[in-house]
Amino acid sequence: MKRTDAIVVSDTVWVTRGKPSSPAGLRGMQPFVLTLRTATTDLHSGITGGVVRNPLAELMQVVCACVEARSGRVLIPGFYDDVEPLTPAEEQAFRESGFSLETFKRDHQVASLRETDHLEVMRRLWAMPTFEVHGVVGGYSGPGVKAAIPPRAEVKLSCRLVPNMTCQKTFDRIRAFIMDRFPDVEVHAEPGLEPFKGRTSGPLADAVRAAYRFGFGSEAVFTREGGSIGAVPTMERILGKPVVFLGLSLPEHGYHAPNEFFDWEQAEGGIAAFAHFFAQLAQQPAG
Repeated sequence: MKRTDAIVVSDTVWVTRGKPSSPAGLRGMQPFVLTLRTATTDLHSGITGGVVRNPLAELMQVVCACVEARSGRVLIPGFYDDVEPLTPAEEQAFRESGFSLETFKRDHQVASLRETDHLEVMRRLWAMPTFEVHGVVGGYSGPGVKAAIPPRAEVKLSCRLVPNMTCQKTFDRIRAFIMDRFPDVEVHAEPGLEPFKGRTSGPLADAVRAAYRFGFGSEAVFTREGGSIGAVPTMERILGKPVVFLGLSLPEHGYHAPNEFFDWEQAEGGIAAFAHFFAQLAQQPAG
């Protein structure tokens, strides 16, 4: 009676209101930190500048060797080797998802994007890995300019990973690239989250489609999710059963933001969808 037959997760976001979407894949994430120390104390730039090393400037050079900032293209050899191209069916599902550049920019309050082609934007959001800079530590950050050269600097980064990639292989590739070119830069891995590839066919996928149809009166599409849910591949591996997604949140709900909310239209449809989903699972043969 306690045997697990399937796992359903609701921690995902639709692409747009009125068009249910379920991810057929999640990106993973490998965070890491670069550190460089070149002295023991702040140095006067008038007395030592031009001769002593500047760890802030050098780490900026390291980052620029790894990624093209304007386009986001990762320059590390082999970084994209394990990325699976989208199938024609996946591309079609992306096109039918209801994604809108204008809505995306409004929901996330951004003025411009690296890419403007709709399909390419979706591909980059859901089906391609990334290399992002999250923070720089070191030197003076108060008002005005303090003309000191810092003794130490740190850059905090992460890569989002797509199915077929792994945290360890990605980190090893990045570390080897940096150490070969900048041998005194320290590269430290933080705990990562593996990517996940889901299912778009079979009884469980059909149950997801039927549940959304029952709860919202609209056909669902299987897209992918750009974010990471580390527990998903862990649950599937440990429990030995498939994971499916029945998410209900919308982009305008402010996912994980201070003003996050949830509206009744989604809750009402979601109650009906979940009831229908579990009813269908109860009718499926055991095992």
